[in-house]
Amino acid sequence: MNADVFPLHKTFVCMFRSHRCSMEKVRRILVYVCKERAAPQRAQFVQSVTGLFTDSDEDEVEVSCWLGKNQFILSGGNEGKRVPLKRPSFCPIKHLSASEAAAIPLDVQQRGVDVGVSILLQTANRRLLLTRRAQQLRIFPNVWVPPGGHVEPDETLLEAGLRELEEETGLKLQPEEVSPGILGLWESVFPPMLSRGLPQRHHVVVYMLLHSPLTHLQLQPSLSPSPAEVSACVWVDSRLARAVVSAMDGEDGEAHLDAELPSSFSVSQVSADGSLTESSLPQAVFITRAPSSGPDVERVSTGTKYALKLWLRSLDTPET
Repeated sequence: MNADVFPLHKTFVCMFRSHRCSMEKVRRILVYVCKERAAPQRAQFVQSVTGLFTDSDEDEVEVSCWLGKNQFILSGGNEGKRVPLKRPSFCPIKHLSASEAAAIPLDVQQRGVDVGVSILLQTANRRLLLTRRAQQLRIFPNVWVPPGGHVEPDETLLEAGLRELEEETGLKLQPEEVSPGILGLWESVFPPMLSRGLPQRHHVVVYMLLHSPLTHLQLQPSLSPSPAEVSACVWVDSRLARAVVSAMDGEDGEAHLDAELPSSFSVSQVSADGSLTESSLPQAVFITRAPSSGPDVERVSTGTKYALKLWLRSLDTPET
């Protein structure tokens, strides 16, 4: 090959490989919906997934779900175990007008609906781990959620959840060490209300419950959160969880403190170098509702409140 051509040839090869790698990196698992035995169709960004399975204005429905061939499929049929799928009453996609939908940039509309997994890690003494998203994150900063993130190609839901759990908290659990089960699905949109702007992200979040044979005190020394993603951790018991779900977002009236609970709760603050320091947060932070206007505040996310409600229900249901 001509010496003058060879460097150019190598440049194009490198550019092609770089482009292919970047394309592989952005491959996402998307939601597909299957109705009345029809072939699965990709869910559209500007359509409410929950609304596709209801003939009314209901915000919760039961569906079957499974992950296959890198597609997360939801069906209104009876294939497999049925689980609840819910959206908030103020879901931006639900209330989107035709003109507002048209104003969403085309590249956003073409994203489809992403899939995420959030891990509800239940300890032997019935505590759940919640993490506060780092302040510098662009989506839902400073909001309390379970560890979780996107599902990558060729992963199972459990593999994705365990990977995200380790990346965010440092807790490394093996599949054989936990007893997994799907509690429910949550339709999440960011920003969470139209009053905060047009939708930029649209997800279905799979809340997966994992049972650990260890207590939270045994797991605590293994916590090593990533400061880029997590700014604090807390182990939530059923009493605090009940207080949290008593102040569901979108409901009228002010949230009231539970006089039978402590006025503050112990949390582990994450420093810039990843080290943990014990601190406390007032009970009021955990029962704060999502504001409809103005800047967002530190709070438990709306989807997490729903997940905690499902978790409390599972505690009251005898195992069969």
